[in-house]
Amino acid sequence: MPKITFMGAGSTIFAKAILGDSMLTPALQESHIALYDIDGKRLSESKLMLDHLNANINKKRARITAHLGVRERRAALRGADYVINAIQVGGYEPATVIDFEIPKKYGLRQTIGDTLGIGGIFRALRTIPVMLDFARDMEAVCPDAWMLNYTNPMAMITGALQRGTGIKVVGLCHSVQSCARHLLHQLDMLEGVRKLQWKIAGINHQGWLLEVTDGGKDLYPEVKRRAAKAVAELRRRGGRAVVEAAKARYGADWYKKDRLAHIANDMVRLEMMRHFGYYTTESSEHMSEYLPYWIKRTHPELIDEFNIPLDEYPRRCVRQIDRWEQQRKAIVENNTLTHNRTGEYGSYIMEAMETDTPIRVGGNVLNTGLITNLPSKACVEVACLVDRNGVQGTYVGDLPEQCAALNRAKISVQLLGIEAALTGSRDALYQAAMVDPHTAAELTLDEIRSLCDDLIKAHGRMMPRLR
Repeated sequence: MPKITFMGAGSTIFAKAILGDSMLTPALQESHIALYDIDGKRLSESKLMLDHLNANINKKRARITAHLGVRERRAALRGADYVINAIQVGGYEPATVIDFEIPKKYGLRQTIGDTLGIGGIFRALRTIPVMLDFARDMEAVCPDAWMLNYTNPMAMITGALQRGTGIKVVGLCHSVQSCARHLLHQLDMLEGVRKLQWKIAGINHQGWLLEVTDGGKDLYPEVKRRAAKAVAELRRRGGRAVVEAAKARYGADWYKKDRLAHIANDMVRLEMMRHFGYYTTESSEHMSEYLPYWIKRTHPELIDEFNIPLDEYPRRCVRQIDRWEQQRKAIVENNTLTHNRTGEYGSYIMEAMETDTPIRVGGNVLNTGLITNLPSKACVEVACLVDRNGVQGTYVGDLPEQCAALNRAKISVQLLGIEAALTGSRDALYQAAMVDPHTAAELTLDEIRSLCDDLIKAHGRMMPRLR
């Protein structure tokens, strides 16, 4: 039976999703599940939760072990077939607070800050060294294992492992499998669709919905017509004003009862589709900070007009921290806890490798000629075939040139961020920030250099040594 090692197992809710799915998968039910974390309290909570799940939903019973701290890391990894990675280095405090508050002093605002921009770059710089340590341990004690990486910034972390280590790794994101359905649902087009097919390719958090059809019928013309009409109305009334009115009228269910307000949460993506022709995989709150067009001191009116949620990720962190005690009682202390298999790719990938039953997933892999007008060093997000041979990216060819151009702007940041992490080059770090579209649109070169210096100082030992 396989061994599944979960790095960052203190992420209890996500561990429930991936490992609960595994317990419902016949080929994985008798696995040895090794939990690893550096937080003993959160590790023990996840272990208790999984023990309950194992007793309640798994007829064959997995073997579950817990491993705390760096000294037990190799024991957790030894002999693993699959390594699930879900760590967050630095947590909300101090790391995320630093990522947002110091740039704010320079007038640089962010929404999520976990993938690109100054927040994404520094998250990568403090995470990649830890991931390289994981990889070295894997090379020593489980050299044939596959790592399934869920940690952001996906492209920089996965790309660093693909270029800087010998392990087998694929990056996995939640947004690919839900993209087409989400788009059709919000435009009230999903109910009548019978044979939905879609094609996505690009890079993580900026994959392009290149095709969306129903039994061969192209749905894009109607999608674009409805989206343009909705966005025009929202811009006229103000996206944020529409959302606030819906919340006042309907309360917590506002997004279910007011379709226009629901669409207001996605105005940036829909407007980008109008100008560039294609819808993207990740949310408008993410998209707004990946580009130079939206969060601008010279045009503050865009924030309300397009309902852009500044400082959204710190707010989410605070809410999650505040809710955890209630969630802990409902999940960790619930000895009747159950689970339904989710749409997360993790268990399906492991099942496909164990049974040699092929599946298709959206994965982040090295661009070995798969997308021909993106750099070969890039980590790209494409359809991948999974079977006993592992995860194999499929050929795409050229992206539409305007889509490739937007991808390349992000890839430049990613490649320089990876270079900074792998070589310790302070100049590469400065340059990653200098070519970032949003940062470059808001700050001068001297301001960017000063901002990076302030962030390096604030991070202290969380950062690798730079020269």
